[in-house]
Amino acid sequence: MKAALYAGTFDPFTNGHLDIVQRGVKLFDKLTVMVAVSPTKKPLLAQERRMELLKEIFKDEPKVEVVAWGGLVVEYARQHNIGYIVRGLRPTGDFETEFQMASMNRKLNDKLETVFLTTSEKLYYVSSTLVKEVWQHGGDVSPFVPPLILAELKKNKP
Repeated sequence: MKAALYAGTFDPFTNGHLDIVQRGVKLFDKLTVMVAVSPTKKPLLAQERRMELLKEIFKDEPKVEVVAWGGLVVEYARQHNIGYIVRGLRPTGDFETEFQMASMNRKLNDKLETVFLTTSEKLYYVSSTLVKEVWQHGGDVSPFVPPLILAELKKNKP
């Protein structure tokens, strides 16, 4: 079985993330969506709530599992026999950072391959950081996030 891992803080989960997951399930038998903890980021939504929302979004997709993890992604992959990490690449300067991360991950776990999926040309400019900023300034983020995420953001309007 080809198992892959797609990790991120997903705060908030965007249509760009959704695109990567939808394409990832076509490539792999199982795709674990990991809500990762980033000690350098201040989340808009609590980790547990992000997990609940993602489980709801993917409830009808049997190939997707949603988990939370606070440690190294490579260690989770090792413990769960996952051989691939899926990462999205936007044409906005992601390559250098993603290449460096993939290289470090491979050094830490040489059985782990990183698969890069380029983002849809309709979504290449979307990032959680920008969506969060637009939202916090009262802008309309409905074109950038799934409806369930938008509803959650509206409940927690700043």
